[in-house]
Amino acid sequence: MFDRTDDGRPIKLMVVIDEYTRQCLAIHTARRIRAKDAIDVFADLMEIHGIPEHIRADNGPEMVAKRLRHWLGRLGTKTVYITPGSPWENGYCESFNGKLRDELLNGEIFYTLREAHVLIEQWRVHYNTIRPHSALGYRPPAPETLAPIEELHNQPKAA
Repeated sequence: MFDRTDDGRPIKLMVVIDEYTRQCLAIHTARRIRAKDAIDVFADLMEIHGIPEHIRADNGPEMVAKRLRHWLGRLGTKTVYITPGSPWENGYCESFNGKLRDELLNGEIFYTLREAHVLIEQWRVHYNTIRPHSALGYRPPAPETLAPIEELHNQPKAA
């Protein structure tokens, strides 16, 4: 996805969605994204979530780069690319991108890349932990499991 800061400079967003849980695992924001950046994002996610069987991606230059494909191949991760001009082949991500555009990007003016990063990350966390999803029975894909501090203080103490 693309957006712009108030001064007209581009912002590129690399969105990573788990197709099974519908959770948005990452939104990397930068002026430009290269294969090395994609590798860094995937490596960080794989430390947390493990190595996926496959990654479905568009045909952006950072995603079809030999460097990224070689790195994924060494890990045993297959790459599945959508046919250019066929967004329905990547339905979960396209649906997510539409929500991100409608619910955040169309209503915000970003003055700096840092501001865009912070607001987009806040929206991603809200999307994953609070926002209801119709495909998940109106539950969020990764609800917060921590009890608010007030609830912890009001619990009976163990003897």
